[in-house]
Amino acid sequence: MLWSSELQVLKILKYASMSQFRKQLLVEGNDDRHVMLALCKQFNIPKNFEIIDCNGIDNLLMQIPVRLKQSDVKSLGIIVDADTHIKQRWNDLQSIFSKQGINFPKDIPKGGLVYHANDITIGIWIMPNNSLNGTLEDFISFLVPQGDKLWTVAKQVVDEIETKQLNRYIPTHQSKALIHSWLSWQEDPGTPLGLAITKKFLTTQDMNCLKLMEWLVETFR
Repeated sequence: MLWSSELQVLKILKYASMSQFRKQLLVEGNDDRHVMLALCKQFNIPKNFEIIDCNGIDNLLMQIPVRLKQSDVKSLGIIVDADTHIKQRWNDLQSIFSKQGINFPKDIPKGGLVYHANDITIGIWIMPNNSLNGTLEDFISFLVPQGDKLWTVAKQVVDEIETKQLNRYIPTHQSKALIHSWLSWQEDPGTPLGLAITKKFLTTQDMNCLKLMEWLVETFR
């Protein structure tokens, strides 16, 4: 009888074998996937790699060893959230790759990791910018146009809600509450993150965004 983890690995192997791309980008969820698709379109990045929604950080981490063993994989990119402890996230990734005989530097480079090992290129980006704790939503917050008055109001509203202890979200989800509040006040209220880039509610000229695109191009060169 197969355990759930073994069944998951079999599913990964089956799905991986169906991939038409030798270059693959693993992301945690659907929002991440659509944000990267929108950014690739905005910057005219060639569609020579597949963006794979791994349905959560645990599934993503589990997929890494499986995909590394695919003989035809040429590039493997990974985008994950730092969440509350970026150093721990980096340590987790280091441990997974170390078991595959791939050793990374002590700290992730500020511009993201691009590592050439044997016949494969490995790229790692830890949201929001390889330096801070946070998530995709913190990265998206960098893209809010400077001086946007609604952003200032959104911050005030969120601060007031938390001061009065009216928030029903956990503290680590503050950035989600903030960016989605701001998006709910745009021309098309409630626009998803990726579409907000396409509709140009957000700027893509922020330095953090430009560095992410440089990392992406280098990973899938």
